[in-house]
Amino acid sequence: MKKAVDHLTKSDVILASIIARVGPCKLTYRDPSFEMLARAIVFQQLSTKAATTIYGRLEEAAGGRLTPEAVQNLSVGEMRRAGLSRQKLGYIRDLAEHALSGKVDFARLPAMSDEQVIEALTDIKGVGVWTAHMFLIFSLRRPNVLPVGDLGVRMAVQRAYKKRKLPTPKQIEQIAKGWHPYCSYAAWYLWRSLEFTKDKSTTQARRHGGKPKPKVRAARAS
Repeated sequence: MKKAVDHLTKSDVILASIIARVGPCKLTYRDPSFEMLARAIVFQQLSTKAATTIYGRLEEAAGGRLTPEAVQNLSVGEMRRAGLSRQKLGYIRDLAEHALSGKVDFARLPAMSDEQVIEALTDIKGVGVWTAHMFLIFSLRRPNVLPVGDLGVRMAVQRAYKKRKLPTPKQIEQIAKGWHPYCSYAAWYLWRSLEFTKDKSTTQARRHGGKPKPKVRAARAS
């Protein structure tokens, strides 16, 4: 991880300033499992609090652990009572079918290339490129994933690189040329940079006599 941070610091002066403010990289990971992907589907377009509650109810209905077999044994009514929308209910059932049929073998994913993982996961209903990117970063621990479609990354780049509009994926790819082969770590720092406001940063800088020293929250996969 130190090698990645050193590379990013040397390759991009703007990113270097973000790294200095955020501090050590505390990228956290989850196992590359069925549960991880099901969790990502539940968390789509929901607040962390609401999604955590729904996922907890779903796990409870499944007997304490969400597995493909447990999902298959749950009724539509049980999944709906957990708080799932009909759309997400269908997505999780499709995920279970892919796992049970062997179309997606979670044991094999670590040996596959990034492109192969994306192709396999996006064949599942409700799993798009963004979710596949998050799985690559936070579960498979791939170091060079650039989630150009992530709103947080786009907002952070707009702010840090003083863009008038949200940058397009192509614009982010252009900016990120020097980040390779550690784009995943760059994305993490960009997400953390959104925790700062101009006023807060200025106040902390004065208090500490230099760069602000914020508290850093662990990155989330969802």
